[in-house]
Amino acid sequence: MTTYPTAASRRTALVPGVLAAIVLAAGAALVGTDGFTWIRYVTSILALIVSVFAWQSRQWWWLLGLLPIAVAWNPVIVVPLDGVVWQAVQFVAALVFIAAGLLIKVPNPEDRNRR
Repeated sequence: MTTYPTAASRRTALVPGVLAAIVLAAGAALVGTDGFTWIRYVTSILALIVSVFAWQSRQWWWLLGLLPIAVAWNPVIVVPLDGVVWQAVQFVAALVFIAAGLLIKVPNPEDRNRR
């Protein structure tokens, strides 16, 4: 057993948020190619993962930005957008992921400091 205090909350959305931002930044170069389908899969799945963390932390307002990303990048039902528009929206979505990753905090059930 350690004597170090545990944090009252965790930033569980940080890793998937940063990973999604990296994928979106790299995917901006693949817009209009067949490789963009993989970017769409990964982005949609990571948007749903971050949405679950937002739901767990009771910060439901993040769903207003994350669920449209999950739907727009869904590879099954393709949203027809022009290449320049996709590239611009890629960077906006990356900013949403980074902000969500930094600001979503899930309560830590193992908080030993709680009395």
